[in-house]
Amino acid sequence: MTAALVAASGCSSQDDEATPSHPTSASSSSASSDGARKAVEAYVGALNSRSATDLIAIGGVEDEKWSRQEAAQILADRGGRGWKVKDVRIEHDMGPDTGSARLAAEDRAGKPMRDTLTVMRHKDTWHLAVFTDQPTEPGREPASTDKPGS
Repeated sequence: MTAALVAASGCSSQDDEATPSHPTSASSSSASSDGARKAVEAYVGALNSRSATDLIAIGGVEDEKWSRQEAAQILADRGGRGWKVKDVRIEHDMGPDTGSARLAAEDRAGKPMRDTLTVMRHKDTWHLAVFTDQPTEPGREPASTDKPGS
């Protein structure tokens, strides 16, 4: 299970800068990065306050038994440590609505944390891909990582 613990520190990535051929791309990319950073800040807040409800909201998943169980595990692993952000870099490397957040933080004891998460925008709200055990929709087969049989 991958989870990250950091919030925005105001760092900029290459995606935040305009290219000469697209003078308006800087403002829209910057706004996208700001939204993604706010999602990361909310994630860190949920971890520090040990809030399963807030973690579920930032994960963009339904508040159900499975998500409560996974949120409890994430919070047991990383919650309540007083994380302080050292650096966040957002890159829209998968398009304007999906990207990567490279995160660095320190807990109250000074222990470092580094991680990379996927950030996604759905209906103008940014979420982090922190939930990995989401059940498959009825009638759909889950993806398999098994090698094909001969």
